[in-house]
Amino acid sequence: MQNTRIMQLEKRLANQIAAGEVVERPASVVKELLENALDAGSTRVEIDIEAGGVKMLRIRDNGHGIHRDDLTLALARHATSKIVTQEDLAAIETLGFRGEALASVASISRMTLTTNAEQGTAGWSVQANGADMAAELSPAPHPCGTTVEVRDLFFNTPARRKFLRTERTEYIKIEEVVRKISLSHPKVSFVLTHNGKTGKQFMAGDESHRVASVFGHAFI
Repeated sequence: MQNTRIMQLEKRLANQIAAGEVVERPASVVKELLENALDAGSTRVEIDIEAGGVKMLRIRDNGHGIHRDDLTLALARHATSKIVTQEDLAAIETLGFRGEALASVASISRMTLTTNAEQGTAGWSVQANGADMAAELSPAPHPCGTTVEVRDLFFNTPARRKFLRTERTEYIKIEEVVRKISLSHPKVSFVLTHNGKTGKQFMAGDESHRVASVFGHAFI
C-alpha cells in the first residue's frame, strides 16, 4: 500500500463508515427510528414501508418533536439531547443516546426529517446534502411530532445492498423488530403497513392485552 499523508475524512464518508455499525438492513433503521420515537414520548407510531424497506420506510410519531433551532444539529454525528456530562453515562434512561443513528442513515439514503415541536405552528423539514452533509431547512406542514422518511437505502453503497435478502425476508425482519419493541411498550400504539397494506396493528392497552395481540389469546 502506498504511503500517503494523513487527512481527515469528509463528513459523508465518515458517516458511511459509521453506518456499518448502525445499519445492517432496513430493520436496523426501523429499530433506531422507533427508539427515537419512544424517547420522544410518543403514544402512537406509524411504520410505513415499501419493498421490504429498501425502497422506502417512514416512521411517523406524535411525540414532542424537535425544536427548529436544533434541526441543524439533528443529522450531525454525536449530537444528542439525551446526555450532557460524563456522569450522565452512568444514569442513562433512554433507548438511544449516542446521536449516531440519524447521521448514519442520512449518509446512505435519501432521508428527510419533518418535525413540529409546538402546537399550532407549521413545522420544519431538514435534509443533509452534499459531501459535508450540510443541513438544509425548509418550512413544512406537520402536526406535533416527527416523521422520518428514508428512501433508496444503500443507493450509494451498492456493496452493502447486495447482501440484502428478498423483500419478504426483509419485511419479516422489520415485523420482528416492531413486535419486540411493542411488547416492552404496551401503552403505545404501533401500526405497520407494507406496500399500502396494513400488516400489524398493536393498539395501546395493558400488558396482557399487548401479549395477546402479539402471541394470540391461546398463549395467554
